[in-house]
Amino acid sequence: MSGVPTSHVSAYEARRAGIPLIELGAGGPLDLTVDGADEVAPNLDLVKGRGGALLRERIVAAASASQVILVGADKLVRALGERGPVPVEVIPLAEWLVTRELNALGLAPTRRMDAGGSRPFITENGNVIVDCTLPEPLRDGTTARELQRAMLAIVGVVDTGLFLGTADRVLVGHPDGRVDTRSRPER
Repeated sequence: MSGVPTSHVSAYEARRAGIPLIELGAGGPLDLTVDGADEVAPNLDLVKGRGGALLRERIVAAASASQVILVGADKLVRALGERGPVPVEVIPLAEWLVTRELNALGLAPTRRMDAGGSRPFITENGNVIVDCTLPEPLRDGTTARELQRAMLAIVGVVDTGLFLGTADRVLVGHPDGRVDTRSRPER
């Protein structure tokens, strides 16, 4: 067993746990991605990236045969955007343009700041994150897909935190130790 980390932090934790790490592609296609999510809708659509590694998480998930998401029950929502903003990774040069266009879509974009609050948060890819508060939660999967298409069409947007149709299973842990499994219907 070996793994491909999506951040320096996950690489550090994997090494501490004794998990051998490889570069993406070194061992061929990946069998499985195991990750968390910030929000999980009933249809298993996700919001990810509030930790800042959304692009790398998307790449590793795309290289995997299956994606399993591990969350606590507090991450379950009726509609995406219910509990927080949707992160958007942006090329720094385009931040002004992207922010203007996100505003035009009816979103409330805010530059994410680092832990000290004095400088922009910079991803491991050298980009910035713009967190987009929605005017209301996304009512269904169609609405989420329309928003994702519109955001990705903006020049300078690298990726969004909307992970739509990527999760095959979601394991939901509860405080009493119980774990529920939710699976996407066969495609």
